Amino acid sequence: MVQHVKSRGNMAYISVIGAGECDQRTYEMAYQVGREAGWRGAIVVCGGLGGVMDGAARGAREVGGLAVGILPGENRLGSSSYLQVALPTGLGQARNTLVVLAGDAVIAVGGEFGTLSEIGLALKFGKPVVGIETWLLDKETPVADPIIRAKDAAEAVEKALALIRKGP
Repeated sequence: MVQHVKSRGNMAYISVIGAGECDQRTYEMAYQVGREAGWRGAIVVCGGLGGVMDGAARGAREVGGLAVGILPGENRLGSSSYLQVALPTGLGQARNTLVVLAGDAVIAVGGEFGTLSEIGLALKFGKPVVGIETWLLDKETPVADPIIRAKDAAEAVEKALALIRKGP
């Protein structure tokens, strides 16, 4: 029996972000994040395409979790076949804002510049970001890297859910 984690009275939503094209190792990490989140009852939100997004959706779906994709185009063409909900936006990369806002927490797996933009948006909106082998943010000020680091999928999901339970 899956125990669902509640977030402020609702189901917990975890946005999983990362590159649309990635190597097998990164795909496997995203898959494990999706499995772990889905198994724990969190709803997995992603950009709905390939790579990390496909891996996370596949992992969630295979354990009976719900995978939601917020797509950049005006239709569902090219979306991950593992999504249960695929939402076309017609917004292109601007849909990154919706991906970030849909989650109570964000888990970044690897990533390219689109992932970096989503990390920046998440931090701007005050969303906790947990990262697995993702960007290192550093400024020329004494501000520490705001990304919470995790060594694997289980640790990333556990940290994200703990931050969701803690609330803002």
